[in-house]
Amino acid sequence: MSIWVVRAGRYGEQQETALNEGIVCHGWNELPDYSGYKSREELRALYEKTYPHERPRQVDVGVGQVWRFAHGIEKGDLVALPLKTESAIALGKVVGDYEYKELAANVNHIRRVEWIKTLPRSAFDQDILYSLGAISTVFQVERNDAEHRVRKLLGLSAVSRPSAPAAEPKIEDETEEPLEAIDLEQTAHDELVNRIGESFQGHPMAWLVEKVLKAQGYQTYVAPPGPDGGVDILAAPGPLGFEHPRICVQVKSGAIVADVKVLRELQGVMQKVRAEQGLLVSWGGFTKEAQKEARDSFFSMRLWDQGNLVDAILANYEKLDDEIKAELPLKRIWVLVRDEEG
Repeated sequence: MSIWVVRAGRYGEQQETALNEGIVCHGWNELPDYSGYKSREELRALYEKTYPHERPRQVDVGVGQVWRFAHGIEKGDLVALPLKTESAIALGKVVGDYEYKELAANVNHIRRVEWIKTLPRSAFDQDILYSLGAISTVFQVERNDAEHRVRKLLGLSAVSRPSAPAAEPKIEDETEEPLEAIDLEQTAHDELVNRIGESFQGHPMAWLVEKVLKAQGYQTYVAPPGPDGGVDILAAPGPLGFEHPRICVQVKSGAIVADVKVLRELQGVMQKVRAEQGLLVSWGGFTKEAQKEARDSFFSMRLWDQGNLVDAILANYEKLDDEIKAELPLKRIWVLVRDEEG
């Protein structure tokens, strides 16, 4: 058994279909059904015919990933889908062989999956996130005993490994991802998530959110530690905080996933304090029902998970006070952007 990462589009455009339909998929949608292609050489010929303008290295990379999707991944293997819409990773078990089936305009090539659990990125150790962080669309994760440790996170039993057969020769691809193929931006993001999770649990996280709101130009009130009546922070613009919009903020710092009940409680408190907008910050993320209800209240409610909070910190870092900068010392660097594969 193995663990694989299969992404759902550069911007997560295939993500909703993957989660709702119980599948993983890849790009390269111009390729026809290739289930009858039994060798890499045959698949390479089809790939080159479909993408005649790609450079040889691009062909190597594309063929390698498409081949692995159909023939490298086995039924029973674990699969990880890093989500674009939240700071989390969906984990499941592959239960089907490769199929060509048009489930959406951008989803043609699929493997059936039983999704087991979605975990916030902070649930994973940094070295595991690093192993999951290559920029490729389809790749096997072999470093850092990843499969065993992810199975443990999911509460699954360990799998005994049969003696491995002699490995067949491989075409050049990035099955073992080189360092330069790692998504450095996401890796830095994950390190910041881990630092915040270690340093700002409990009431300090409300204090951190309040500092971000101040950097955005709001006047704020922060409830002291202890029972807060559903209000952690009140915020509004203007010299004295008398202007609009008036925002009521609730902050949940633990690993518990915030549900619809938490969101509705905040909506009730908003009416009590006459706030027009609400911000619910949950380090552990949100249930699907809470996300849907927040979408239905788009003009009055926002949800921040750990990824959204980090994004807000980065966007306003220069305006944060020195105390926060001392807790979260960051340095801007420039790196060459590689083209994403797939």
